[in-house]
Amino acid sequence: MIMVQLSKDLLDEEIISFLKRNLKFKEAYQKILSQKVINQVAEERGIIVTAEEIQNQANQQRYAKRLEKAADTLAWLADQMITSDDWEAGIREHLLSQKLAESLFSKDVEKYFIQNRLNFEQVSLYQIIVPYERLARELFYQIEEEEISFYHAAHLYDIEPQRQERCGYEGKLYRWQLKADFAAIVFAATPGEILSPVKTDQGYHLILVEEFIQAELTLERTQEIIQKLFKDWLASEVNYRFYNT
Repeated sequence: MIMVQLSKDLLDEEIISFLKRNLKFKEAYQKILSQKVINQVAEERGIIVTAEEIQNQANQQRYAKRLEKAADTLAWLADQMITSDDWEAGIREHLLSQKLAESLFSKDVEKYFIQNRLNFEQVSLYQIIVPYERLARELFYQIEEEEISFYHAAHLYDIEPQRQERCGYEGKLYRWQLKADFAAIVFAATPGEILSPVKTDQGYHLILVEEFIQAELTLERTQEIIQKLFKDWLASEVNYRFYNT
């Protein structure tokens, strides 16, 4: 009842006015236009989403959200202020987008991977960033002389609390996630060796490469490439239609 009353109280004009006042109208408009492009191109290619596929996806979402009973699902939908039809329509649009991406770009994955292989190399990276060169050099020499471990130094001195908690661990990063000059230094390092301080606009870095991970065309990376190509294509299509309508 609350959901119905709220929907009657809000007029389309009020929603549009709110989006405009909060500088969200263009973003919403472009998302709607994106879906129109997806629907149109999918129809042209004869791509459909079946009721069974929607049901399977709905079941996965219910499982992920621990909505074990029908009553739990209805309560969740009410809390989201949507109907089951709205939910299924959203699932359909998501699946249609995935299918269209596969249809458009699955054949281009291998070529794109070969052309951009270097960008898919990864590094398992630790680093300490401090604000002053003198402190960076003192820590470097202390680590070299084994007066303190790299990980303990990161925990004590790094400028970022989250990296302090991880003892300097940045994670597994793609080459493209690093600035070109910084990536060149990192990927030229010897695993296990502490590099002397490197200055960037963030501060002074002490770098420790744990390992390099060679680029492989895995299933996960295949999906990453498909989604990147699809995202770029969709942005171009939406841009064209946005400025030519």
